[in-house]
Amino acid sequence: MGDDVFSLQDKVALVTGGGQGIGLEIAKALSTAGAQVVIAEINPDTGRSAAEQVGGSFQQVDVTDSAAVAGLVDRIVADHGRIDVSVHNAGTVTNEPAESISDESWRRVLGLNLDALFWCCREVGRAMLARGSGSIINIASMSGLISNHPQPQAHYNTSKAGVIMLTKSLAGEWGGRGVRVNSISPGYTGTDLLKGVQDTQPEWYAQWLAQTPMGRVAEPREIGPLAVFLAAEASSFITGSNVVIDGGFTVW
Repeated sequence: MGDDVFSLQDKVALVTGGGQGIGLEIAKALSTAGAQVVIAEINPDTGRSAAEQVGGSFQQVDVTDSAAVAGLVDRIVADHGRIDVSVHNAGTVTNEPAESISDESWRRVLGLNLDALFWCCREVGRAMLARGSGSIINIASMSGLISNHPQPQAHYNTSKAGVIMLTKSLAGEWGGRGVRVNSISPGYTGTDLLKGVQDTQPEWYAQWLAQTPMGRVAEPREIGPLAVFLAAEASSFITGSNVVIDGGFTVW
C-alpha cells in the first residue's frame, strides 16, 4: 500500500445524482481527498453549482436512459482517460400504501433506484474491467434491510434491497478482475427532503428519532468519509460489502 491509503490524488471519480444532498456531500469528500470529480445530474442548475463547489466538471444526463449512460461513460473516458471511482447515488422515494401504488409509480421508483443504477454499474464496469481496476459504490439504504415504519414505501424498500443484492452479485463476478463493488446504506439523513417530512409529518420524525439509539438523524456530510474509504486503497480487500450508517436504527 501507498503512504496515504486514504488519498484519492489524481483519481477520476463519477458521482450520479451529485447535485444536492448526500450525493453532493460525497462529491465534496472525494474532491477533498484529491479526486477529479465529475458530477452527473439531470438538473443543470444544481449540477453546475455542485461542480463549481467541488472544482470538478458537470455532465447532464438522465440515468434512466441506458444509451445516455453509455454516452456519459464514453465522454468521461475520452476526457479523463479512465474512471477510477463511480458512486451511484441518483434515486427517488414516495410514500404510498402498497394497495394504492400505481404501475407508473412502481416503475418510476424501481426504474431510477434499481434499473438506472444497474445501467451505471454495467457501463462503468465495462470501462473498469478493460483497465483491470476500479471501485464502484452504490448508494442503497437501510430500507433494503428493514421495512420502514410508519411510512408506507414498499416500492422504495424493494428497490434498495435490489441494490444490495446487485452489489453482492457484481462483486462476485468482478472481484477477480480488479473491480471492487460495495454499497452504503444510510439511515435517516437530514437532507432537504427529510426536513420537508419533518415539517409535514412531525409524528413520523419523532418516531424515527425514538427508534434511533443515537437519538438523531445523520448529517449528509457524515456519509462522505465512508465513500472515501470505500474508494481508496484503505479498503483494497473489501468488496461485496453493504456498510450501514444509521446511528444504530437497525440494531433494534
